[in-house]
Amino acid sequence: PFQVVGGKVKKPGKRGRKPAKIDLKAKLERSRQSARECRARKKLRYQYLEELVSSRERAICALREELEMYKQWCMAMDQGKIPSEIKALLTGEEQGKAQQNSTKLAKVGKTEANGSNP
Repeated sequence: PFQVVGGKVKKPGKRGRKPAKIDLKAKLERSRQSARECRARKKLRYQYLEELVSSRERAICALREELEMYKQWCMAMDQGKIPSEIKALLTGEEQGKAQQNSTKLAKVGKTEANGSNP
């Protein structure tokens, strides 16, 4: 009943692990559970993707509105008009620079005053 192949003794029968006696009901239940988990993961993945798409669509709409606003500003400036929003930005920047300069001067003045005292 034994065969000798290449100097090794081989037993007749199947190779590898012997299949364990698995309860068919338990195997089916594991398969069902695995399918349920797979469907749940798929559902979550689709929800995530749908939320991602909707957020990107909102961002696109906001950017289109901003682009349209800039186009309107350019058209107005081509006609020689300065939009009030740009005026506000420019005056705001000028005020901001003036405030920064005044605070810098105040700091310099304080350090010079402290340095002159012995």
